Amino acid sequence: MFRTTVENLLESALQERNDLFLISLTVSGENAVKVIIDGDEGVSVEDCMFISRAIEHDIDREEHDFSLEVMSAGAASPLVQSRQYAKNIGRTLEVKTQTDTIEAVLVDANEDEIVLEWKAREPKPVGKGKVTVQKKANISYSDIVEAKVMIKF
Repeated sequence: MFRTTVENLLESALQERNDLFLISLTVSGENAVKVIIDGDEGVSVEDCMFISRAIEHDIDREEHDFSLEVMSAGAASPLVQSRQYAKNIGRTLEVKTQTDTIEAVLVDANEDEIVLEWKAREPKPVGKGKVTVQKKANISYSDIVEAKVMIKF
C-alpha cells in the first residue's frame, strides 16, 4: 500500500512537470524510497526537490516511517528510455548489442530505433592500404544491450 501511494504521488508530479521522466523507483522493505529521474533538458537540484516535496508532503509521517532519496540519472549511467536518446543526439555513444560494440555519434532517435554514424578504416577494394569510410547503422531499441554516453574532456 505504501508503494502504491508513492507511485501515485510520483505520477502526479511527473504529469505536472512533463519535461521530467522516471528512470527507476525502488521501495525497500524498510520503506527506503529511491527515485531516479531524468529530464529532456537535464535535471537540476530544484527538479529533484520538486519531486521530493511532491512525495514527502503528502505522506503522513505518523502513519509511515520512510526515507526518500531523489536523484538524477548520472552521466555514466546507461540510457534506458527513448527520451534519453533523443536528448543526446549529436553526442558520442558506446552501444553494445548482442554481436557488436559500436562507438559512434548519435544522429537520430525515434520511437523504434536510433541512428549512429562513425568513420572506420577498411582495406581498399583494390590494392594495398586502407581507406576511411563513413558508416551508418540503424539499431532497434530491442537490439541494444547497453548504451552509454561517452564523456570526453
